[in-house]
Amino acid sequence: MTITYSCVANGRAVLAELALTGGSYQEAAAKVLRQVLLKAEPVTIIQIGSYVYHTLFIDGITYLCATDNGLDTMAPSAFLKKMEYNRNQSDNTVSSVKSQVTDVKNIMLRNIDTVLEKETVTIITEGAEDPQATAEEFEKSRKTPKRTWWKCVKIVITTLTVLLSVIVILLSTHVIPT
Repeated sequence: MTITYSCVANGRAVLAELALTGGSYQEAAAKVLRQVLLKAEPVTIIQIGSYVYHTLFIDGITYLCATDNGLDTMAPSAFLKKMEYNRNQSDNTVSSVKSQVTDVKNIMLRNIDTVLEKETVTIITEGAEDPQATAEEFEKSRKTPKRTWWKCVKIVITTLTVLLSVIVILLSTHVIPT
């Protein structure tokens, strides 16, 4: 028994596929996907031509493989369960990356607030010590926290942009499967 073709589909849209032998599996796979969606059963076995198509349907995602032997159902079943198990692992990876990005963002926002508070305290204490401060000096000191805040905001935006770019690149190169 050989698994000659496998794919993962969301509805009728094939997300990923691999054919180990020559031949056109797409037409037969499309028929099988239609039948799986109509039946909505978790496990389906369908014979088309000389191939037997085994499917596992979970949460709208169909895991499909084609074999050249209809007598063996254990190996295709184990193969499909392993494919589904790998999907759950990648979801955890993406979730952990999203969580890390959120944590970094929250830490940076707290740091910005701390810096702004320190700048405000410094400005207030300097003004209290020197009652002769002019309106110009006060205006300059008032603009300093805004500049600092904008610098921090730019750093946060740059960091988030870089992190999101890395995630997009990893997703597009299939390092993190979707």
